[in-house]
Amino acid sequence: MNEMQEYLKKKREEEQKIIRDKMKRIKHKILILSGKGGVGKSTVAANMAVSLALEGKKVGLLDIDIHGPSIPGILNLERQKLESDGETIIPVEMSENLKVMSIGFMLNNEDDALIWRGPMKNQVIKQFLKDVDWGELDFLIIDSPPGTGDEPLSIIQMLEDADGAVVVTTPQNVAISDVRKGISFCRKLNLPVIGVLENMSGFICPKCGEVTDIFKSGGGEKMAKEMDVPFLGKIPIDPQIVEACDSGKPYIKHFSETQTAIAFKQAIGRAKLFND
Repeated sequence: MNEMQEYLKKKREEEQKIIRDKMKRIKHKILILSGKGGVGKSTVAANMAVSLALEGKKVGLLDIDIHGPSIPGILNLERQKLESDGETIIPVEMSENLKVMSIGFMLNNEDDALIWRGPMKNQVIKQFLKDVDWGELDFLIIDSPPGTGDEPLSIIQMLEDADGAVVVTTPQNVAISDVRKGISFCRKLNLPVIGVLENMSGFICPKCGEVTDIFKSGGGEKMAKEMDVPFLGKIPIDPQIVEACDSGKPYIKHFSETQTAIAFKQAIGRAKLFND
């Protein structure tokens, strides 16, 4: 090994030690994953973080979707900019109990496209863990991009001891096929699967209460059983979710009495996230 290789190895080890020490101050690290895009994964991550914060937990929400960060928009934080004390990055504080970090806060224009290869994405994810002042947290919820590529692989390896993943799917076969790959990905990396959440599972008519299975229903539950992982529940479609995401109002907070919000809370309860 030449001097440059030795230097780079030592640098990586030092950086990983810093990450390890910072992550010791966070009790639980949970990834929100899916092998398929468009299943509502970021909506699940945002509402899970808000739910935990409303329960009095200290929560961090980390958006590692480098090419399509959705969290700032879902939480109405697009205009927020990051601050620094010269040594660390200060995450955006949405409330007393909720801190948020996203590449979206670093863009000059929300329409800017980041055309980055793997090494660049790996570096910014490392910065999110190493340089952000998360402080002491009960939970760090991590919203990952769809698939099994650089971002989820990097974060799992850097965290070293993540509690597990909540895997989000929709009921139709095309989504479930990709989500199966996501579960296999977790198993190959020894990351526990906390459970499968079936999103967009039926539409509840706001006038009559009748349920219509637009994207089928039960596919995620069947897949979870076949792959021997816990099933957390079904989240119905609610037009108010779209309204909430577009207006930056956390759905589970502002529409807490709806059937969909109740189903969401029940699913989080089955994941046993509140029981710590």
